[in-house]
Amino acid sequence: MRITKRKKKIIFTTVGIVVTALMLFPVYWMFITSIKPLNEIYVDPPLFFPSDPTIQPYIDIFTSKNSMLHYMKNSFIIGSGSMLLTLALAAPAAYGLARKKLIGVVILMGILIATQMFPSIIMATPLYIIFLNIGLTDSFTGLIIANTTNLLPFAIILLRPFFLGLPKELEEAALMDGCNKFMSFWKVILPLTRTGLITVGTFTFLMAWNELLFALTLSNDNSMRPVTVGIYSYMGEYAAEWNNLMAASFVSSLPIIFAFIFLQKYIVNGLTTGTTKG
Repeated sequence: MRITKRKKKIIFTTVGIVVTALMLFPVYWMFITSIKPLNEIYVDPPLFFPSDPTIQPYIDIFTSKNSMLHYMKNSFIIGSGSMLLTLALAAPAAYGLARKKLIGVVILMGILIATQMFPSIIMATPLYIIFLNIGLTDSFTGLIIANTTNLLPFAIILLRPFFLGLPKELEEAALMDGCNKFMSFWKVILPLTRTGLITVGTFTFLMAWNELLFALTLSNDNSMRPVTVGIYSYMGEYAAEWNNLMAASFVSSLPIIFAFIFLQKYIVNGLTTGTTKG
């Protein structure tokens, strides 16, 4: 039996809706739990919508001594700093690997890829010892540098194909117009790789925003800790404040949601370009 194009479209649309609903269900459950009173969280069978919804958990997480607003401010500082430092180091490195005929570049790229398989815990202890000796523990600078060491190989791998896709004649023309190597890179090459920079910048910011291990290891000062530690603080020794925990989790996920909503065009184009070049 032959399936018409209309039927195929209906089948694919239905499958897409079901898959999307399954993927979004944890977000829905997180939000619903955040507006449930405690007595409705533990009922059996679970309620898919609270009979007595409340916004008190959201008031609590912003008015308590350890306000989520404070943690989110710290995460924004750490995430932005990590993103800018990573891009500042990754862009020239990726450009050099794309343009220069270096011996062993394939091996070097393989090493960069291999580093992505190692967990962050391997780096946490050595970084703590180093930062303790040079006075970078309990500081935004230390957390930004630690995140950058983890993000840099990923950023170089993702940026390199964008530079490979640009013809060398652009730089030659810039040099003929009086630019030096740095100015041709700054004024000609970087603007043409804007999509890649936005893609890598978005991912590095979100990865730094979600980082927990370095925040716990390298900082004992609560005034420096990010939102991931703020969420972790709602996990008590014997019980968890589930509605407050879910409210904090939902609020902390909003920057991620908004980033993908407003930058999805650049992210999709960037990832597509990165997989078809190099």
